[in-house]
Amino acid sequence: MSTKWLFNLSTAICAALIWVASGTAHAAEVTVMATQAIKAAFVELVPGFESSTQHKVSPVWVGEIMKRIKEGEVVDLVILNSGQIDELTKLGKLVQGSRVDLAKSGVGVAVRAGAPKPDISSSDALKRALLAAKSIAISSGSSSVYMVGLFQRMGIADEIKPRIRQIAPGLAVGEVLARGEAEIGFQQVSELLPIGGITYVGPLPPDIQNYTLYSGGIHTGAKAPDAAMELLKFLKSPASRPAIVRAGMEPSDTP
Repeated sequence: MSTKWLFNLSTAICAALIWVASGTAHAAEVTVMATQAIKAAFVELVPGFESSTQHKVSPVWVGEIMKRIKEGEVVDLVILNSGQIDELTKLGKLVQGSRVDLAKSGVGVAVRAGAPKPDISSSDALKRALLAAKSIAISSGSSSVYMVGLFQRMGIADEIKPRIRQIAPGLAVGEVLARGEAEIGFQQVSELLPIGGITYVGPLPPDIQNYTLYSGGIHTGAKAPDAAMELLKFLKSPASRPAIVRAGMEPSDTP
């Protein structure tokens, strides 16, 4: 075995080890704290991101995200409604200019599986359904803020107030409906569709529909900011649009 051959073999092995080490060094774990509203699309899309980049994504699905981030919890990426992302940015918790708008979701209506489907074809029909309902479930998220205001504009807020059940942050209205603890429920469409034991009736009528825009931002204390931005760009890419639509959402650039 010649000295030259051994030298070439040694050089090739070293190059291979350097390549492997380089790939490992660039792979990162991206910690994400995100709203349940984007969970279905996120869970479908992340494996493709991980296989194409070698990064690992570690999501945390919790309630009271704003509170946790404000109190100092650090992750790489935060996904919330755009107003909350802007607020956290102003507080110095997220990197200025890192916001990426991902998708928007309207408010949907659901009932327990097997229950009669109420008429929600118009705002007047929905109003009649609300007045007839024995119990009404709303979330603690952005949809609940809108629904409370809508009840007031409809002039029925005082009448239906004793029948409204607002669930705790991070919980699903659909699960309350499935257990028979409410007759009709309202939440983001993307949060209702994955729940078993319910019937999704449909979105609010167009003239009273409200869309929430969901965005991501990089935490100022992120350990893997570059990988987190890669993930945001992946979620924003045209290839991700079908999964977003399947989850009951619309791409952020949809009129």
